[in-house]
This record gives sequence, structure tokens and C-alpha cells, in this order.
Amino acid sequence: MTTEAIRSQSSAADINPPYRYFSDEELGQALDVHTASEIKLFLESWEEMPVDAYMKDGADYRRRRHGLFHFSGGELVQDPPRAFHQSAEVNSLHGGVDRHFPPLADDVAAGGVLHTLIRFFAERVPGDLDPATTGVGVHQIRITATRDAKGLPAPEGVHEDGHHYVAQVLMRRTDVEGGESQLYDRDRRPLHSTTLLRRFESIVIDDRRVFHGVSAIEPASGVRQGVRDMLLIDYFPLPADGSAD
Repeated sequence: MTTEAIRSQSSAADINPPYRYFSDEELGQALDVHTASEIKLFLESWEEMPVDAYMKDGADYRRRRHGLFHFSGGELVQDPPRAFHQSAEVNSLHGGVDRHFPPLADDVAAGGVLHTLIRFFAERVPGDLDPATTGVGVHQIRITATRDAKGLPAPEGVHEDGHHYVAQVLMRRTDVEGGESQLYDRDRRPLHSTTLLRRFESIVIDDRRVFHGVSAIEPASGVRQGVRDMLLIDYFPLPADGSAD
């Protein structure tokens, strides 16, 4: 990837929609440059993640890690850990405070699988992206649902994230029902909905043009617990000092 502005690879006819969907096959082809062992280790990094300490009412169904990157000379560079901050206007439930999530594991942050995924979506956002002025945020998130409590992938409800683009990538879905991804226009009218079912199915949205939400998950019939693992990749303008924030 060069530092020249990247124009979305969608055709002129479909460049206007504020989202793009990618099948598991499309992302799988991009990941073919990596060995099965590399991909397996990446997927296993969702195991034993720390509980999100910022959930309201002491809820423990969400686990999370966070990392920051920027492009330099066409290469991805990891930034030092810093707080993840969303305004209360953007996130009425958890916004307005600095949230210090545990960092990505070193092998995940430096690994080729993650870098391939970051580049894949950067080259396919529903609009334009200039790597030289773009920061990247990476969130590993696990939502667990039990017979006693549903899991809420988006506890804040229909919302925006406060970025330019956000890629939502399914990593694992085991023994759960629900989890429908929902997109709305800026007047909050339904625009698109889908349930990501297969590993590597994904959506990338223009966060400035849509609101989004995800319905609750619950254990499938006959099981006591289910899990939904997601990778979220944020693309946002770098501040004037060039650091990711």
C-alpha cells in the first residue's frame, strides 16, 4: 500500500452505498498468503481475554483488547497503548470517559494476519482513504451468552462509533442464536440487515453516513453457553501531531 489516497475498489455504480459486505470466501482468499497455523494462532488469541472492566452494572459477558496503528511509508506501525475515548454524544452508555483496555498480544499486533486484514479493508472502504493521514484502531471482542443472561454485542443500542470507517469481521460463532447486524441511515430508517454466520464474513461501513446496531445473542437450543468473537477495525483521521488516538 502506498501513501497515496486509496479510492474504494467498488465500481462507480455502487460507490454511493455507505457500506460494503464481504463473504467469507473473499476474505479467505486474501488470507491465503498465510499458513493454516498462522491463522489458527490468530483465531486462538480470542481465548482467555480479560473482561471488559467498563461494562455497566458489573456485566461480565464482554471481553476485549485494543490496539492502535498508523501507516508510515506504506508500512503499518504499532502505536503505544493509550485510552480509547468516545464522546458521550457518540456513545451515551460508555462515552465521556477514557477507557484503558488491555493491549493486543505482541504476536497478534506484529503478526501478518492482522496486517493483511487491516490492509484488506483499508483498500475497500465505501469511499476514499489516505493512509498518510489515517489512524487505525483494532478491537478484539468476545461476547458470551448463557442461559442466565443474553449477550449484547452492542449494549448502547443503535449508535455510531465516531470514526470514518469501521470494519466488522466475524471470527467465531459457536452455539448462539441472534446477533443480527443492522444498519440505519442518518434518519434512523432501516437500511440493511444481515446475520454474519461464517468465519470471516464481514461488513465495512462509513460511520459518518450510517448508524448501526447488533441484536442480542443467546445460547442455541440445548446448550448452556454460546460465544461470538468479532474483530473491529476503525479508520479515523490522525490528529495534527500524527499519532493515533
